[in-house]
Amino acid sequence: MSAGETQPARTVLAWQRTGLGVLAVAGLLLRSAVVHDEPAVLALSAVVATAGLVVLGVLTRRRATSAQRAAGSAGDARASRLAAGATGLVVLCAACALAADLVVRAG
Repeated sequence: MSAGETQPARTVLAWQRTGLGVLAVAGLLLRSAVVHDEPAVLALSAVVATAGLVVLGVLTRRRATSAQRAAGSAGDARASRLAAGATGLVVLCAACALAADLVVRAG
């Protein structure tokens, strides 16, 4: 099995890890919301969880399809729009975590 044959699978796994990482942050925010009794942090955890589910359920599938198609046709495997979307959701996750930290510290 050549590296070109395994690349689409590794790409999909990396995107899945990204989505799972975002969901892990949502879980940490949820815990913080419960421990500190902060409804605003609960709302932020819901936003982050939604972002994680979008990465896992939508972007990862689309990336898998485009990677598979590119591997089959020896075409261009870049997916800049999908990568930009995932990057935006990860930045949203970080912003929500920062906002949650500020809310907890102020409370």
